[in-house]
Amino acid sequence: MKRFISILLVLMLTLFVVGCGANDGGADVETSGDAEGTVEEGYPNKPINVIVSFSAGGNTDIAARILLPYVEAELGVPLNVINKPGGGGWTGWTEFLNAEKDGYTIGYINTPNLMTGYLNPEFGRDNSLDDFELISNHVLDYGAIAVRADDERFETIEDLIAYAKENDVTATTTGYAGDDHIAQLRINDAVGTNFVPVHQGGTSEMLAAVIGGHVDVYFDNVGSVATAVKNGELRALAVMAPDRSQFLPDVPTLNEAGLPEIVTFSARGLSFAKGVDEEKVKIVIDAFEKALNNPEQIKKIEELGYMVYPISGDEYREFLEEDEKNIIEIKDVLEW
Repeated sequence: MKRFISILLVLMLTLFVVGCGANDGGADVETSGDAEGTVEEGYPNKPINVIVSFSAGGNTDIAARILLPYVEAELGVPLNVINKPGGGGWTGWTEFLNAEKDGYTIGYINTPNLMTGYLNPEFGRDNSLDDFELISNHVLDYGAIAVRADDERFETIEDLIAYAKENDVTATTTGYAGDDHIAQLRINDAVGTNFVPVHQGGTSEMLAAVIGGHVDVYFDNVGSVATAVKNGELRALAVMAPDRSQFLPDVPTLNEAGLPEIVTFSARGLSFAKGVDEEKVKIVIDAFEKALNNPEQIKKIEELGYMVYPISGDEYREFLEEDEKNIIEIKDVLEW
């Protein structure tokens, strides 16, 4: 009996030692696999939500819906647009920043609304550009001023400015401290006009307000103005750009009209919230870069009056940091 127990103990000890050796070897392999496989296999393997923080049918929404099918072709999964208008864009951006950082929620971000939303102390937000894992910029859309096509009061930008110096003139904006609102404040400050902002949710509401005679002047971007001019709905008076726009070649800049050179624009691009896996970010940036440089996509965007401005990653961040710096420089005009 003692002999049997001794043999049994020897066998158990042998199995234990062999097992430990096998586990040591297995641990090395498993660690190596984890290091190389930080992204789940096949990412992305389900639809990605793209939160557009402005209403359907507006500048941002239209551009997004043109671009995203080309990104879908690169990634192999659907990209679903979810419109979340309100708060000058921050209703959607707040939801996007609070979403799970799993690589399946992207935000379509707009400047200057993004930066003014956290730089303005009245809003009490503690956000910054550091909260965003930037993907790529899509379009750069300069500001423009227009009126209803049959509005006989203002044939030229000079007519409008002269009238606005003596009278209150209501003007559209996509929200407080957006590029159109900033343009109104800067013109008021520079030449003593009395533009009164009427904040709305997006381009479609703004256009309806002007066409319906509820708001006097349409402040927006070249893209939407060029389309509305082509449709016979608006008459463009000026562009707020360094040079005339290729999409409105007969329309003067403010500087050409003898006014201070006031340049405003909205840059629209895409971002993850900070915290998404680095490898996932690289995969998505690569897909967007290919889609952004697709000649067919560029042609469709330019037909709508949008200027494609494809920059990604660090270059995109440097561009936004410069825009943020410019906003801080006019905080007195913004009354912050």
